[in-house]
Amino acid sequence: MINKVVAGPEAALEGLTDGMTLMLGGFGLCGIPENSIQEILRRGVKHLTCISNNAGVDDFGIGLLLQTKQVRKMISSYVGENAEFERQLLSGELEVELIPQGTLAERCRAGGAGIPAFYTPAGYGTEVGEGKEAREFNGKMYLLETALQADFAFVKAWKGDTAGNLIYKGTARNFNPMMATAGKITVAEVEELVPAGELDPNQIHTPGIFVQRIFEGKNYEKRIEQRTVRPN
Repeated sequence: MINKVVAGPEAALEGLTDGMTLMLGGFGLCGIPENSIQEILRRGVKHLTCISNNAGVDDFGIGLLLQTKQVRKMISSYVGENAEFERQLLSGELEVELIPQGTLAERCRAGGAGIPAFYTPAGYGTEVGEGKEAREFNGKMYLLETALQADFAFVKAWKGDTAGNLIYKGTARNFNPMMATAGKITVAEVEELVPAGELDPNQIHTPGIFVQRIFEGKNYEKRIEQRTVRPN
């Protein structure tokens, strides 16, 4: 039986070096690979290109890596919750590529599917389209967008098995499944790790063939970006 389990984040990140391109799954602070981010922080690798829907917040998620200047470039769609990101962008310390959210998801999916490029109408006629090939289909203009791939893809799942099959929960499905397919090495951290064969095959979101390393994470904070409560 295939067994892709590693002891923890230290073993899972073996081979991570300066200058690599990383995908980090999650949506806001939901479904982010907290343990892997902490290990990236501990290792101190620098000049990273990070592909993520967002940049975390100042003291959590990718925001921690921005504070230590480990990130050279961010490829994201939403970065409005991070003041340090804004400061580094405006000062020229951080290179940033902002992408419409659906385009970012599709570029990751294309990277995993072996599709080098595709056309989309999103962003045509805006700054997003500057320098990109445009083509008309059925009377509508489209931009050519290229696929994204990464040296490492870090994803977080609710449950996984020893063969690397993954099940996500709720909002965590937004970017994790696409990114899991597009890494040369995909590292999955899960809240619950079970023996192969225990997961219902009909419920699996990421087949284990896409995952090279898997471990059971610990001490998840699961922070909320914007907590909203009813008045008393």
